[in-house]
Amino acid sequence: MDWLSKESPDLLALQETKVTDDQFPREAFESAGWRLSVRGQKAYNGVAFVTKKPLEDVVARLHPNDPDEEARFLLGRLDGVLFINTYVPQGYMPDSPKFEKKLRFFADLKVLLSKVAAAGTPAVWMGDLNVAPTEADLWDPKSNAEHVCFHPKARAAFEAARGTAWADLFREKVKEPGHYTFWDYLVPTNVAKNRGWRIDFLMGTAPMVKRLKNVWIDKEPRLKEKPSDHTFLAAEFE
Repeated sequence: MDWLSKESPDLLALQETKVTDDQFPREAFESAGWRLSVRGQKAYNGVAFVTKKPLEDVVARLHPNDPDEEARFLLGRLDGVLFINTYVPQGYMPDSPKFEKKLRFFADLKVLLSKVAAAGTPAVWMGDLNVAPTEADLWDPKSNAEHVCFHPKARAAFEAARGTAWADLFREKVKEPGHYTFWDYLVPTNVAKNRGWRIDFLMGTAPMVKRLKNVWIDKEPRLKEKPSDHTFLAAEFE
């Protein structure tokens, strides 16, 4: 709530909310004037949009006919821009069914993303994508060569989903390594030593690349008491 008050974004995408829709803390947001679109699940996953104005054309499932689909996808339109909020499965271990689920999720996203891009729609695909696409996106690529978030199959699945039409908006402005959005809790010194991963993304179609003014990672909230292990990735558009 402090960050929302300070930055006053038109739209904020959240992932891993971990509560059912009826348990989402609506009052805290709505009493401060924010609008909500949520897709929740008990104890796991969960995605949400926090916006100044109500979203239009909201879709809460990647597969509308699958009642057992996990809460990992939320889509909506604001001021003519399509926003796609995803929480990609982490994958657990490369030889596990959960990793196969991760690869399938990217494959399913590819179908939707290709249609959006082909239509020339101004769109932003955002969220915790649980993949570091290049060696510049994590502090120790050699030791993590087989990690599910840097595994060659995960990186290939991400690249296939984005194709050539979805630009990494952060890399449109920032080329050098050492910029991360996630620092693991397990080693408390990771943040101070900047031993992190860039696994949260804002991906944009060509119209949004043209409108991009600035993009940045706000690390300060990760330094606060009892923070998320991720921090805010933000962009400003014309």
